[in-house]
Amino acid sequence: TNTGSRMTLSSVVHIGTQEEGEKGCVPGFQVKEYQVEFNRGFQKDHPLTQMLFDDCVGNEGMAFEVSHPDFQVDEEMNLVARRDVMDSGTVMFIHGVNEHAEDMAQVDIVGALPRSPQTLREILGLGQIQPYRSKRALFAPRMHVSENMEPPFPKVIGTVMSSGMEDDHIFHMTGSGADQDPKGVFTINRLTGEVSVSQELDREAINSYMLEVSVTDQNGKLVEGPVALLVDVNDQNDNRPIFKETRYAGEVLEGSPTGTVVMTMTAEDADDPRLQNAVLRYNIVRQSPDKPSPNMFYINPESGNIVTVISPTLLDRETLPTTQYELEIVAQDMKGRDVGLTGTSTATITITDKNDHAPEFTHSLFQANVDEGSTGVVVNLTVDDRDDPATGAWRAIYSIIKGDPTQSFEIQTNPDNNEGMLSLIKPLDYESLVFHTLLIKVENEDPLVPDVGYGSSSTATVHITILDVNEGPVFFPDPLQVTKMENVPLGSFVALLNATDPDVLQSQSIRFAVLRDPANWLSVNPVRGTVNTSANLDRESPYVQDNKYTAIFMATDNGNPPATGTGTLVIHLEDYNDNAPYVHPSVVRVCEDARDSVVIVGGRDKDIHPNTGPFKIELGKQPGLENTWKVSRVNSEFRQLFTEYYTP
Repeated sequence: TNTGSRMTLSSVVHIGTQEEGEKGCVPGFQVKEYQVEFNRGFQKDHPLTQMLFDDCVGNEGMAFEVSHPDFQVDEEMNLVARRDVMDSGTVMFIHGVNEHAEDMAQVDIVGALPRSPQTLREILGLGQIQPYRSKRALFAPRMHVSENMEPPFPKVIGTVMSSGMEDDHIFHMTGSGADQDPKGVFTINRLTGEVSVSQELDREAINSYMLEVSVTDQNGKLVEGPVALLVDVNDQNDNRPIFKETRYAGEVLEGSPTGTVVMTMTAEDADDPRLQNAVLRYNIVRQSPDKPSPNMFYINPESGNIVTVISPTLLDRETLPTTQYELEIVAQDMKGRDVGLTGTSTATITITDKNDHAPEFTHSLFQANVDEGSTGVVVNLTVDDRDDPATGAWRAIYSIIKGDPTQSFEIQTNPDNNEGMLSLIKPLDYESLVFHTLLIKVENEDPLVPDVGYGSSSTATVHITILDVNEGPVFFPDPLQVTKMENVPLGSFVALLNATDPDVLQSQSIRFAVLRDPANWLSVNPVRGTVNTSANLDRESPYVQDNKYTAIFMATDNGNPPATGTGTLVIHLEDYNDNAPYVHPSVVRVCEDARDSVVIVGGRDKDIHPNTGPFKIELGKQPGLENTWKVSRVNSEFRQLFTEYYTP
């Protein structure tokens, strides 16, 4: 009877052992069944045997429970008595568990007397035997299986226990992984309750399986269960860390304090995040270029934050050999230990500019000569700025701060080379002022950093000399307006032209000439500038518009080369009654036999008031006209002409 009982207990609690030479680690008790000699009892704190348990990840947080209350498993995993024990019984069960593994082992005590009662119900804490079979008598411990296990298969991973197992009872297992997709991953021995895995598993695809186990008799009648069976797939370090990008970009402002965060680079690991398999550490393995220091940057091994190590004074964009540094970053799992898998990416860090250099003129004095009366660019002002071109810290803004009271100058920035283009926008007169001195200031679009200011080199003086140019005479007034009666005698005085030479510092004479006289009515004395009539002034001429006749005259000095100026003469012509009125229309047509013909005629005159209407309109003196036509008044300018037979 004792032998049979022991065989039953062995089959109940035995959990699959690791095969010799197998590379995969099976979490749990590495030895499932132990034997110790009773030898008249056990002394307090004296080791009985050492329990061999491995969760495959370091055995952190392990806890053990012993079915006999007078025994415990110590920190060295030795089974020891809490006190001197004489009634140990013949068997004990050890339950080991942490977050990665859970398993049970059996300890047989050879030579000991049975305890009373000593049943599996008591061992499992199931209470007293009831007159009927309780579902709690079926126990399915949480099981663990490692992914990537190598053949041969199947491999036993644990055993389901029943306190009331009889010869005609059968274990059944259902659920996803058994009789549901993915089917056939796990099987159960119908007689012993041993659970086996039948193929290699991938934790990253399925990390656990929830199954149900029950016991029936040979006729299929449910005896116990169903109870849940959870199988966890233990992780192996089979996934490398992966960066989302192969190349990352970041930037840091020059002069930034040591420890400034530049960027963060993180990778992902598909392994179990609770294990070191997915605990990553970061490291910089290469910096290019490696000047001025091969360790300008540091990466926090845990957070992936890249920070500056170089001092702010050395982090000077204008003195560094380059403005871009390339870092090769390696992420390694297993907390960075040599056994860990690695992934690599690249970080490109740009040293950005701050406005820590004021623009400076290349010369303190610029000079230019300008012809009087001209406009346009006078001189290009050049500056040096060590900041980053094409940024607001480099682009220059020029301003005239002194020497331009009449606002005759303006200055604009050439966007291509940052030079200041000083231009004249108002012509200058040599005779008024020969020398002009301007004070120019240059600044940046962006403000300077607090510890940098604009110095004397940010201002420059510009000397501009106005060169004398022989200017043409100037008429005054222009235009000259006069009023004359038309038809004045030939040679009559019309006007006196007045022209002066702006070159007052030179002694020059002026001669006059007609430049444009559309009707050829005028002449001018070349020395005195008197204008006289050379033909009849006719107000009714087509060259007269709105009673005004316009002529243009030219004045030329004797400079070298000679210069000319033009002036306009406008003659307002008064009307003289020199045009007879006439009838309009002058010809009309009527039918020969018409007896009721009526014609409206009017008077016209090329002259203007008062030398025009009202008009007197009457029949001519031809004999017989009065017998056929009659005239009646319409108004002061029109008359009605009708036949003698017409009746109004």
